[in-house]
Amino acid sequence: MATRLIQIAMKAGDDSALGRFWAEALGWGMDSEGPGVTNLAPEGVAYPDPAVLFIDILRVPDPKTVKNRLHIDLATTSPAHQAELVARLKDLGATPADIGQGDVPWTVLADPEGNEFCVLEPRELYRDTGPIAALVVDCADPRAMARFWGEAMDWIVHEVTDDLARLRSAKGVGPYLEFIRTPDVKTGLNRIHFDLRPYPDDDHAAEADKLRALGATDTDIGQGDVPWTVLSDPEGNEFCLLTPR
Repeated sequence: MATRLIQIAMKAGDDSALGRFWAEALGWGMDSEGPGVTNLAPEGVAYPDPAVLFIDILRVPDPKTVKNRLHIDLATTSPAHQAELVARLKDLGATPADIGQGDVPWTVLADPEGNEFCVLEPRELYRDTGPIAALVVDCADPRAMARFWGEAMDWIVHEVTDDLARLRSAKGVGPYLEFIRTPDVKTGLNRIHFDLRPYPDDDHAAEADKLRALGATDTDIGQGDVPWTVLSDPEGNEFCLLTPR
């Protein structure tokens, strides 16, 4: 069939502490599959679910040093909700962040480990996404990224311009994936990356070969001998192709 974007992996110096922040921010539950890994998901939702972009937080020794190329946008339902959410996030440890956004209707914050994210003003587009409106990726060429990711997984391309590409699950639920043209050049490994998973009856090796044929490249991030495959998209963004499930 095809792969699915089912979760994001976020690096952290303290996975438990950052997990607590994001669990409180999203109203989700928190668990751990092992030392150094914190898993976040809505209570009562079975994994995987196309309506949810799950989050794994992974402990790493390296600190964050540059602006992330991937960030989360949070949805709100009213101006009052936006103001309340911003205040609550600051109480949880978020801080204002200046990424050159200027005078905009959304609020840019950083989580306790410095990961930038946005609390959006109410937008009709995101009324049914859940707490995460979109995962936003800086890129040089949104059209090229839409071509790659539109073929790489079973998400539908909803909009493509020179400055923006927007995709969403074929089920029409959950957050959007958005590629925004920026002049910044990628530096080092991404602090946040995609995790893709083939469907249960699909062949992992065949899906990896399909991604390579589309332009993905094998990537060594020190993963060693693991059952998943680490690749990078045409602009160098690392992602993992997990085993079918």
